[in-house]
Amino acid sequence: MSSEPPPAAPAPPAADELAADLAAATLSKKQQKKDARKAEKAEKAAQRQQQQPQAADAEDPFASHYGDVPVEEIQSKDISGRVWSKVGDLDEAAAGRPVLIRGFAHAIRPVSKKMAFVVLRQSMSTVQCVLVANADAGVSTQMVKFATALSKESILDIEGVVSLPKEPLKSTTQQMIVVLCEYMFSAILQVEIQVRKIYCINRAIPTLPINLEDAARSEAEFEKAEQAGEKLVRVGQDTRLNYRSIDLRTPANQAIFRIQCQVENKFREFLLSKDFVGIHSPKLIGGSSEGGAAVFKLMYNGQPACLAQSPQLYKQMAICGGYERVFEVGPVFRAENSNTHRHLCEFVGLDAEMEIKEHYFEVCDIIDGLFVSIFKHLTENCKKELETINRQYPFEPLKYLDKTLKLTYEEGIQMLKEAGTEIDPMGDLNTEAEKKLGRLVREKYGTDFFILYQYPLAVRPFYTMPCYDNPAYSNSFDVFIRGEEIISGAQRVHTPELLAKRATECGIDVNTISAYIESFSYGAPPHGGFGVGLERVVMLFCALNNIRKTSLFPRDPQRLVP
Repeated sequence: MSSEPPPAAPAPPAADELAADLAAATLSKKQQKKDARKAEKAEKAAQRQQQQPQAADAEDPFASHYGDVPVEEIQSKDISGRVWSKVGDLDEAAAGRPVLIRGFAHAIRPVSKKMAFVVLRQSMSTVQCVLVANADAGVSTQMVKFATALSKESILDIEGVVSLPKEPLKSTTQQMIVVLCEYMFSAILQVEIQVRKIYCINRAIPTLPINLEDAARSEAEFEKAEQAGEKLVRVGQDTRLNYRSIDLRTPANQAIFRIQCQVENKFREFLLSKDFVGIHSPKLIGGSSEGGAAVFKLMYNGQPACLAQSPQLYKQMAICGGYERVFEVGPVFRAENSNTHRHLCEFVGLDAEMEIKEHYFEVCDIIDGLFVSIFKHLTENCKKELETINRQYPFEPLKYLDKTLKLTYEEGIQMLKEAGTEIDPMGDLNTEAEKKLGRLVREKYGTDFFILYQYPLAVRPFYTMPCYDNPAYSNSFDVFIRGEEIISGAQRVHTPELLAKRATECGIDVNTISAYIESFSYGAPPHGGFGVGLERVVMLFCALNNIRKTSLFPRDPQRLVP
């Protein structure tokens, strides 16, 4: 394997030969299937040939320009100093420039013995690489044959020269081939790569457990195929999750987790700008942090312990420690046997706590500014990602107000009652009631994002401050997106006597949280806060139908692997 820079682009082959080859690139679907079968046969033949050296290979003067790279060559053997290019950065300005790129073999298409296309993929970008047998270019027919025998999703290194195709077509994000996965990468750009060297770093198995094209299809494509009498392969949710490392390669999944990254970053950025301090609390604790039975229990060096249901107690202790405003991003564990579209047993919690000077609406104001800034950032700066998600999972953009709407719990109950839905005024909202209220609020106020406050005390955690003028209610709130709750928050109890009383009333053994209660006897400012699940925010912003789509490797009541 040579590390020399590729030679300058040679003169193109004869016009007639190129015209014939390019004409072959626009084949019918039936011919494409035939080509695919030929490629599969060629691949198997090539694998057999690899087992025994052939004299013909020894005679290939360009044998060093292609091949499978031995493992010892990529065990951090040395640093070559070569410069690697990013597929997403290639544009017309790069024409004529030699490049070295690495990526997945997204598609491989033989056109003739002397010509083949390889589409290389890096994250959300693809580029077409063209192999044309030509001595001046250092490309042999054996090299073309090697490329067409590669398996899809293999990892390749390609060296070549960027060029501008005469007739740019649609399919890859950086240029050409109409017939390839139109639904996956629909951007039309202007470049391709004239291959000079191609090396396989790691071969994928010939038959993958799921096909990337199948996993990337939208519901509209299934409907269109059904109307045409065609049957497409549908990849189910469990199958996707069983082979998640392949499923994550689809454009929509690549976009979803980039959106998730942006939500987390904006959460940190906004709170840091408001003088919050990031903290990290323990996840192994001696007692329940939320109350109730939804807790994972374990033994900790001979004594009973559990996984934290939230960082709640420690956020409050940090406020008692004089930090004034804190936030945390970390795992949260809930042992709920809830096999629903929106529940996970482990998720990423975005939590915040802050001193309250006068009213717990100060916390609501932080939430208002935080989420409006997140929504605006995603809308303005993540257009490519949102469009990619929208191609596979179509959704309407989220509607929100610059100043977030706040309604009392009683007002919400009244809206439901007037719409014909009776709800226990001292009970909690069920899922259907939440969705209906979301629709009613959207119709009346023109927003998918709102705050519902002053919930009944009986449905809130033990550390929630009762309402000053009616102890049956509390200084608490929930926040909703598209009719689903994403945030719970409240003013906290900051006096040890009331805290111990409320814990006992909620069935919590005060001995298991004695250090927490005791911390409030040393002087504690009034404070409040909130917690939100990162996966749920992304799911609802993008109107996805299942939270497992926004969890990298979901943990629900039925799934512990991969």
